Amino acid sequence: MTEEAKGISERKADHIELCATGDVGFRAKTTLLEQVELIHDALPELSLDAIDTSVLLLGKRLRVPLLIAAMTGGTERAHAINRELSQIAEERGYGFGLGSQRAMLNGDASASYEVRAHAPTTLLLGNIGAVQARSLPTEAVAELVAQVGADALCVHMNPAMELVQPGGDRDFAGALDAMGRLASGLSVPVVAKETGCGIGPGTAYRLARAGVRDLDVSGSGGTSWVAVEAARAEGAARSLGEALREWGVPTAASVLIARAIRPRFKTIIATGGITSGLDVARALALGAHAAGIARPVLQAFVSGGRDAAVRYLESVEAELRAVMLLVGARDVASLQKAPVLLGRELRRWTRLLKQMKQMKQMKQTERA
Repeated sequence: MTEEAKGISERKADHIELCATGDVGFRAKTTLLEQVELIHDALPELSLDAIDTSVLLLGKRLRVPLLIAAMTGGTERAHAINRELSQIAEERGYGFGLGSQRAMLNGDASASYEVRAHAPTTLLLGNIGAVQARSLPTEAVAELVAQVGADALCVHMNPAMELVQPGGDRDFAGALDAMGRLASGLSVPVVAKETGCGIGPGTAYRLARAGVRDLDVSGSGGTSWVAVEAARAEGAARSLGEALREWGVPTAASVLIARAIRPRFKTIIATGGITSGLDVARALALGAHAAGIARPVLQAFVSGGRDAAVRYLESVEAELRAVMLLVGARDVASLQKAPVLLGRELRRWTRLLKQMKQMKQMKQTERA
């Protein structure tokens, strides 16, 4: 094993342990999903059994608008986690996201990502960093996709995390061009994905202009990957991580932003602090097409094995179905149209969007 491969493997092992047992959540900042109030319908005229939670996402039908979101890869423990959780996704009709496939570039850890035998029909999302994609030919990225049989590729953006990570990237120039190149050059959808710091208006607009049509907002309020890397760092890097621990755009705000951007995104996935069926319902009502859960599933699996993970996911599904009944939403499309009340902090983000739109219109008028 090369020194680089050894370093990546050790980092992946640290990530699993910290996410499963460490204090790596946001402390003050929330997802703002608690500021989305759905309106109760006392006469839903529906049977709970009639609720249809199925969706078409990235070309595949899901039984529930839910993904076990990208977590890990690159170690033996990661292999076992990916195998078990992908089987759960297959059985329950979810999507499944792989962790960063960077370790595969060294050829030492490919098996930990190869879950197709356990999840033959599952919507499977591959994963590579935007910085790594920048230096790889489109054909090489296509090979990474083909090797794991992915239906789509997440290209993740993680500058805050990298700035704190020991030995992390410091040059992020050219990442946007790489994402646009892959969106036009790959045969599978390219999903632009943050890693817990969310997506603001400027980023969303530039991604849309570059031709990216699928988005995973991965907003702040859940796992702070800055905190994860701060726990691994020392000295000045740890201090920087503590200073930036609460950095990011909340998940609910990121979904609102993504929904408002033109040209429109075909797919908006809400990850980042999603822990319950109510969170999923709120995200869908804001405009997301599906939601992703990562750390809570990992924590349930590590603490209680496969059965505990399944029980947790069953509770998420049951809560989602109950909320859909209580707002009178027969299916996900109806839930996406359900009226909502937004709290004060979330309304601040809608005002920002309006201000930016007005500024853009003024600039267009000046150029004319």
